[in-house]
Amino acid sequence: MPSRRSLLAGFALALLSPALAIADGLPDLKARSIVVVTENAYPPLQFVDPKSGKAIGWEYDAMNEIAKRLNAKVEYRNTSWDAMIPAVSQGQYDIGMTGISIKPERKEKVDFSDPYMRSEMFMLVRADEKRFTDAKSFAANPKTLVGAQAGTTSFYTAIYDILDGNEQNPRVKLLETFGATVQTLKAGDVDLVLTDGVAGKGYVEASNGTLKLIGGPLGGDDFGFIFKKGSDLVAPINAAIAALKADGTLAALDKKWFLDYKLGE
Repeated sequence: MPSRRSLLAGFALALLSPALAIADGLPDLKARSIVVVTENAYPPLQFVDPKSGKAIGWEYDAMNEIAKRLNAKVEYRNTSWDAMIPAVSQGQYDIGMTGISIKPERKEKVDFSDPYMRSEMFMLVRADEKRFTDAKSFAANPKTLVGAQAGTTSFYTAIYDILDGNEQNPRVKLLETFGATVQTLKAGDVDLVLTDGVAGKGYVEASNGTLKLIGGPLGGDDFGFIFKKGSDLVAPINAAIAALKADGTLAALDKKWFLDYKLGE
């Protein structure tokens, strides 16, 4: 955990003007317009604030800071997870961001930035769940079901780290969004949702005692932004990510969204 002094330093450096940042060695994109697409369904990375109706989150703050330091203008668009990688690979958008795990098979379709975050999967269940306490006991009970989005880290973790490796396993109920998996869990139609530990804690805190996390981490993934193959934006974005890591800005965003922000309040 960074010290108060380092966090304050990070916030101060985050306020640098584009000209000063560029003078420190970052590329100048000369007010270039960049279209970024996201799903707005994975708090606290990106989601719609229920109070204001505005799209907010860790990734929005990070991308806005990256654009400022590179002297670029960002326009945001929204699409479903299923459509995102194909759309970015075809050049419909410049960048995709929605907590996308860096995977070899995805690298065949899109380019990735350097990692900006490390994620570990945890088991999110209803607070009164007593039939299982970890991955092994869940797998041993054939009546229990897991909700997941197809093609996501949660889906593959459920299939390969918990169940039998069969991607058609009927114990996995597919939903369109992460939020839908949590609602289905609350409704009792599935018994488990796999989530990043930080996002899971947010859902638990906002659940009024109806949800809990159980077991230990089930492996980890690095998150990265995605681009069309060969995009000239990869190098500048990587340079900005490195700068934000070095000066404490990303650590400050971690504190803002993963410690201070309370989902649903």
